[in-house]
This record gives sequence, structure tokens and C-alpha cells, in this order.
Amino acid sequence: MKEIVTVQVGGFANFVGSHFWNFQDELLGLASDPSGDPVFKNDALNMDVLYRTGETQQGTLTYTPRLLSVNFQGSLGSMSSFGTLYNEVASTPPDVLTWTGNVSTHACEPRKRNLFLQRLYEEEQDSLTQENAVNGGKNKPQREIEDEDIVEVLENGVQYWTDFSKVHYHPQSLYEMSGLWVGVQEFDSYGIGRDTSWALREEISERLRFFVEECDHIQGFQFIVNDSGGFSSVGADFLENIADEYTNTPVLLYAVKDPGSHMVPKSQKQVVSKNLHDAISFSRLSSFCKLIVPVGLPSLRRSKASTFLCVEDEKPYHCSAVYASALHAISLPFRMEPLGPSADSCYFSGAVDIRGVVEILAGQARQNRVTILDVAMPAPSLTGKQVEQSFLGNLQTLTPEISEDVEDLQAVESMTIHGALGSGGHRAPVSEVKDMVRAAYENATTRPRFCNLSVALCPLPIPLPFPKIFGNLVGQHGELLGSPVDSPLRGSLDVHSIPLAARLRSSSAVLPFLENRLGNIRRLGIQQGAAGAEIVRNLGYGKDELEDMGETLSKMVLELDPYSQMSSDSD
Repeated sequence: MKEIVTVQVGGFANFVGSHFWNFQDELLGLASDPSGDPVFKNDALNMDVLYRTGETQQGTLTYTPRLLSVNFQGSLGSMSSFGTLYNEVASTPPDVLTWTGNVSTHACEPRKRNLFLQRLYEEEQDSLTQENAVNGGKNKPQREIEDEDIVEVLENGVQYWTDFSKVHYHPQSLYEMSGLWVGVQEFDSYGIGRDTSWALREEISERLRFFVEECDHIQGFQFIVNDSGGFSSVGADFLENIADEYTNTPVLLYAVKDPGSHMVPKSQKQVVSKNLHDAISFSRLSSFCKLIVPVGLPSLRRSKASTFLCVEDEKPYHCSAVYASALHAISLPFRMEPLGPSADSCYFSGAVDIRGVVEILAGQARQNRVTILDVAMPAPSLTGKQVEQSFLGNLQTLTPEISEDVEDLQAVESMTIHGALGSGGHRAPVSEVKDMVRAAYENATTRPRFCNLSVALCPLPIPLPFPKIFGNLVGQHGELLGSPVDSPLRGSLDVHSIPLAARLRSSSAVLPFLENRLGNIRRLGIQQGAAGAEIVRNLGYGKDELEDMGETLSKMVLELDPYSQMSSDSD
């Protein structure tokens, strides 16, 4: 087994992570359900890649994500930083012998559990006391009413990522940054995060070390970070430490942005500051990973990726669900059991680890480590005329500022398709999916230089706390309906699973994204009389450091376009 350690830094990163872990928890539950769908019961996916076994002080065995989450104090809502499995040791402030004045303690009432978390707690208590016997069919109507109430409560009341998390966490997983409280101080500046991260570096690194040292053969880090504001700086410093301490361990980095971070600033000074922060943030983050995937559109609701979805951009609970679905698909090959050269499986194909994906996308003739993320949610069925073209055509980008319909003869891809539907609404066999993709690329007008394909029979399960973002053309198993149903918005009570396709793509289509950041570094920070010179000084960077960042970005542009004027412009 080759383990993965997951790191989530920042509020929106933890929203994405919360949905991601809900998918994993749902898979575990379906696999252990005696009456569940057999497709979820196979041994194709080794969940130990993402999870660790442990034991509480009472000797109870635990199975928790191999995860480190970093966020503000107070960002856990009703959840304790010790999680829910282990007893929290109450701490009392030490006596300060040098202080002779009065001491007062201010404490607030703990946040109450919402309806969803209350139900989880009650079910766990029932399980512990062995009083959860089924009383015929009497409980069924009540359970349906409760589910509906829960869905509505979540749809209108999610404030924290823990509000919809159905997962147990280890005490070492949940790190709240000391002295930084949610909603109290501004944390929208890269400089603020830089000032903060140095003080926290050793504490965070110690927690990461806890998870890494118990791994037998770690395959890599799956890192999700807010690519905006102070958390980007915290993430970059943390990544630098990882690069120093775990030199040969690859990092797959998802730099995520919620739609709110794309809002146009009101003043010219704010525009300059935002553009510089974005450029510096990306340059720093990309320096300490093997592969970086920018994720987060200015408006997910108006994008082609939401053709069959009804996403409200202002709700992180909605947007993060889409991004987490794509990350789940991308991660599936990392936990598929490798097969021998002559072996075959009806459940999956195309196992590859993080290092393998990095080598595919960034280790070919072109050393490009900036990758585009595409998704088809839900993926179309493998029936009808010209299915190959329609399947590829449904893959839409989740990466901002890229070119469309670019013909890049050096492009390479890594695609995952799982739960695809074939004729009659039945799940298509793995071999049929592979044949379809092969035919699609053979008939395409533009095709990549190489495509790694991973296929799984298992669809994406939709857990109860998943938001109501499916449109009225999405059926119970994610099939695309010929005519709309009455309900305009559909969630977990209506849609139980969906087929999904996701793709990481190394292509020159990402050039506009890179050129915008390189141009802003030069125009706003380096050139004589640059409008952002004072901002750069306040961030603590000298001209030499900024020129190094510009050189890093210039090499990225040059890698994708050797004849680019921007990459060859002098500073």
C-alpha cells in the first residue's frame, strides 16, 4: 500500500475537503451495507490509502482520514478541535506569577449542532447503546421527513465546513491557528499570511510529521489551499517546509478560489494589490510542488461546467461540492490496487499513483507543471449517435483564464471516468468505456500526444448532506433525462449517484493564465515607477525576489510557447 497524506489550508479549501471526505465516508458505508449495491462492495479501491487506523483511550478502534486541516480559530463551528472520537482534556490557563491584578475569563456558549449533526450524534449514541433495532416499517416515514428537514437546513444555513461533515477526525487533524479568529481580523492580504505563518510553521509541521511517520510507503501529498488572501502565504510557507523535509515525496497541489475572491475591487489601488497578490501567490505556490492545478471559476453558475447543475455562486457549500467531485474522480486511480500485466478486472482499470500522474503530465518532452482541471458532471451515457464526440465535448474546464479550442500537439492528459452508463441505463463495462474513449480520440479533430485513462465501474455516491445543485434533467442515477421533471432543484433525496468524468490536462491552453500573472509581476512590481512598488515593499519582498518570481513565471510560459514575446521581454 502507498499512503497519501491530505492537507487542507484555508476556509474554502476545507469546504472542498469536507465534501471530498463525505464521498469517502459514503463509499465506506455503502461497502458495509448488506443490502447495498454490489458495485460498492468490490475490493477495487483500497481506502487505507487515504485513511489510518487508530484506537481511542477506551480501546475503541477508529478509522479516520490521514488529514491535516488548517484554519482560523472558531472555524470548526460546533465541532471540537479534538474531533468527535477522542476525549478532550480541559485546559486551564496557567497562573501568571508576575501579574498581581484581577484576572477575568471571557467564554462564549458553544455553538449548537444543526439538525444534520444532531441526527448523526443520535445515531452514534443509538449504536453505542445497541438500541437501534429496526421496528418494521414504522420509522421509515419519520426518517424521510427528517431527511427533508435536514436538506433544507443545510441548504439555507451552512456557515462552517463542519456543518455538513459526516466524518470523524483524529485530534491531530484539526489545527486552529493561534490568535487568529474567524470573522475578527482581515486576512485578505498575502503579507498578513506571511507574517503569521512563520510563527505557526513548527506546530503545523509537527502535526504533519505525525501522519507521515506512520506511513509505510507514502506516495505523495494531496494539498488543497486557498489561492487568495493570507492562507495562500501560509500554504506556500508550509509547502516550502514540506519540500525541504520530504524532498523526494511529490506534491499534487490544488490552488482553489471561491467565486467571492474573483470580485472586482472598487479602487485602483485595490486592483493593483489584488493582481500583485495573485501573481506572487501563484509563483510561490508553484515553486514548491510537482504539479499545480488552479481551480475556481469567477462564476460557476454561468460556466459550461454547470450545464446540468444549478449552482449558487454566493454559497461556498454549493461551489465546493462541484470541485470536490472532480478531485474525488482524479484521486480514484491513486487507490486502485495495481494489477499484473496479464490480469484484468471488471471493476476498474488504470491504477496509477501520484508520482505516476506527475510524470505523465509534467515529465514528458515538455516540463509543464501547471495543469488544467476539466469535469463532466454528470457524464453523459455511452449511447446515441456520435457518443464519442459528445462525451469529450461535455468535459468543461474548472480552471480560470484559459483558452478554448487550442490545438496543442504536445498536450498530455490523465482522465478518470467512473460509473458511466450504457444502454438501458445500466453501468457500462470497463472495457466498453475504454473502447469509447479510444474511438473518441481517433475521430477527434485535435487529440493529445498521450492520454492516460483510468476507469471504475463505481459511480459517485451522493451523500445526504450534498447540496441541491442538480437540474431537472438529472435522474436518480445521474442519467440525463429526455424531458425535465417537476422539481427544478434536485439533491441527495432525488439523485443517489452519478457517473462522472474528470481530466487533468497539460496544455498550452493555460498560457493566458500564466501570461496574466507574469505581466502583472513585471508591470506592477518590477518596472521603474511601478504602481505596486510600495505594496511589494510592504509585503517584505525586495526587487531581486520579485525578479526571481518573474523569471520562474517566464520559464513556465517559455516551456509552453518557446516563441512567446512575453517570456522573452526584458525586465
